[in-house]
Amino acid sequence: MKRLRVAVVVFVLVLLQTSLVAGLPIAGVRGDVVLLFAIAVGIARGRDDGAIAGFAAGLVLDFVVHGTPAGFFALGYTITGYLVGMTQATVLRAAWWIPVVTAVAGSGLGVVVLALLAKMVGIEGFLDVHLVTIAFVVAIVNGALVHPMLRVVRWSMPPPQGAGRLVLS
Repeated sequence: MKRLRVAVVVFVLVLLQTSLVAGLPIAGVRGDVVLLFAIAVGIARGRDDGAIAGFAAGLVLDFVVHGTPAGFFALGYTITGYLVGMTQATVLRAAWWIPVVTAVAGSGLGVVVLALLAKMVGIEGFLDVHLVTIAFVVAIVNGALVHPMLRVVRWSMPPPQGAGRLVLS
């Protein structure tokens, strides 16, 4: 059941990314809710699940988006989900703003990772002055949407039974 929920969430997010979000540019830049999913999973579930979710969501996006090599988004989102999950393991989650700051920083990191990957595979036009605007807009949009996305992640990927409970034998 959990895998079905995650598959539905990824499908809906890719659909939203390629239709609704693609049609709402802010300063000529479109948000990235699929990247936000990898970041939110990294925040909520840690580095391994963040990397797996980033790979799965990025791979689905790779099938839909044309003009990039196969695996481009999968690799970029895997790296981002892993790094966000790794940093979240060292942070206490006592304040509401910690996921927001993490999403903003992770989104900026994700945009830079994608730009570096593009440069490595020979795609021109990613590493320029406009990269700062792209990173800023994606970071602000994802920071604003991180709490609703965390609810989606918690619904689609509930913790295992007995997780977080002290069991005395």
